[in-house]
Amino acid sequence: MENLNVLIVEDESIVGMEIESYLKHIGCKISGLCASSEETFLILQKTKTDVVLMDIYIEGELDGIQTAITVKKRYPEIEIIFLSANTDTYNIERAISVDPVSYLSKPFNRHELLAAMKIAKNRIEKNTKHFKIDDQYIILDDEFIYHMDDHSLYCCSEMIHLTKKEDQLLTFMIRNQNNIVTLPMIENEIWPDKETNVNTIRTLIRRLRTKLKHKFIETVSTRGYKFNFTNKIRDFSHL
Repeated sequence: MENLNVLIVEDESIVGMEIESYLKHIGCKISGLCASSEETFLILQKTKTDVVLMDIYIEGELDGIQTAITVKKRYPEIEIIFLSANTDTYNIERAISVDPVSYLSKPFNRHELLAAMKIAKNRIEKNTKHFKIDDQYIILDDEFIYHMDDHSLYCCSEMIHLTKKEDQLLTFMIRNQNNIVTLPMIENEIWPDKETNVNTIRTLIRRLRTKLKHKFIETVSTRGYKFNFTNKIRDFSHL
């Protein structure tokens, strides 16, 4: 179970800690341990998570199934395992809409949980296998990948449509990683043969920012913009 990041959502702290201890024992990394839907969303925003182990009756406005539905809408690549003392038909039928890895009953059986984690890992590996990472890809973060040759942007393995100018801007930003680029530099890159106005440039930047979920592009007051990401990149002067 190495490299599998698991978030445990459980409102009984003792049960949660027992699950955490077992998952660590089998090699999982714990993204977090929380008791409510609100905490779930906060942790997922900040921490890489592959699997959410979800109780049905949790704290907060949403129950575990409603929370899982929202998680899958926001992070379709995350796998869900339900773990609940309630195995009634009503809740199982509600849970089916999430396409969970498994619906386990409490108190949890370690062998069943281990089997569910193995199935989850296999699902994740199958879902990512078609997306081969090679020298043509730039990994921006856990969600975004950019392909150098065909100038394609992917988020969670789904292609994000970019207009020609959005792609030109993204390529320019990547080429100048962690360096400040000014509005005149952007204008000269995107519109080399004609003048444009500041509002047009800023509108283009805003559109690209939106497609990048407002990541990476930093405004440097009075100076311009920086494109920040942590991966070390090679010489992309040919882009």
